Amino acid sequence: MKLPRTVAGWTIAVFGVLALVMGAVGLLWPEAMLRSLGFEVPATRALGDHTGTFLLASSMASFNMGVYYLLATATEWRSFYRFTVVFRLVTFTVFTIAVLADIAPDRFFGVAAWEGLGAVATALGLWWDARRAAAGGGAAPAGNAPAAAGAGAPDGSGAGGGTPAVDAVH
Repeated sequence: MKLPRTVAGWTIAVFGVLALVMGAVGLLWPEAMLRSLGFEVPATRALGDHTGTFLLASSMASFNMGVYYLLATATEWRSFYRFTVVFRLVTFTVFTIAVLADIAPDRFFGVAAWEGLGAVATALGLWWDARRAAAGGGAAPAGNAPAAAGAGAPDGSGAGGGTPAVDAVH
């Protein structure tokens, strides 16, 4: 896999790797994940307690999300970066409210803080990359797609025998 080409790309890559790792930990060692979030791990679970099932689903979602973030980094999918800023701020808000309303343990605020700080870091990275590109630094590709080798016409149509300069994920 290619290394990120922009500051915003690095923020997305870091989150992707951590989501992938945390998902794997939750799948392979669920008790460690529960303890790290401040949840109790009883010796046995009561009938009807689906904590394990919920953790399995959440961990698989985290693992998959890590893959999505890394794919977005590899393709420099800037629209995805912007999308994550908004929804990570929403996640920060919901998780913070859950802690303040005593729905989640206080240690869960660490998850909220991670989401909020990640959103701010990506937003700042997007701003920095756009500023560098505008100044001629070439840090960020224009639009949502990376420049493709042999992209053909400047409009990305592929005229002249090249391949279109479009993001494969769109």
